[in-house]
Amino acid sequence: MFALVVRFDCRDLAAAQRFDELTVDVVREIAAKEPGTLTYTTHAVAGEPLARVFYEVYRDRDAFEAHETAEHVKRFHATKDPLLTATRVEILEPSPR
Repeated sequence: MFALVVRFDCRDLAAAQRFDELTVDVVREIAAKEPGTLTYTTHAVAGEPLARVFYEVYRDRDAFEAHETAEHVKRFHATKDPLLTATRVEILEPSPR
């Protein structure tokens, strides 16, 4: 399994609204076209109206690579990037038991 958390900080409220609209479309495509994507959950951040967080779980690193190179994801990245002031990606590792 391969998992990550991504935080996006939007420029302003209009950018956040547009980001949310784009997210609805890409999440629908991810669910329909990416069997290796096990979880792709998006969140707003309480008390931070310009922040969004995605929690993503993939079958393996290959499934993540397939996700990143999918046309719908590349289109999402290209369209959302101008709306943002910052992006932070954290790769997750399982905790010792």
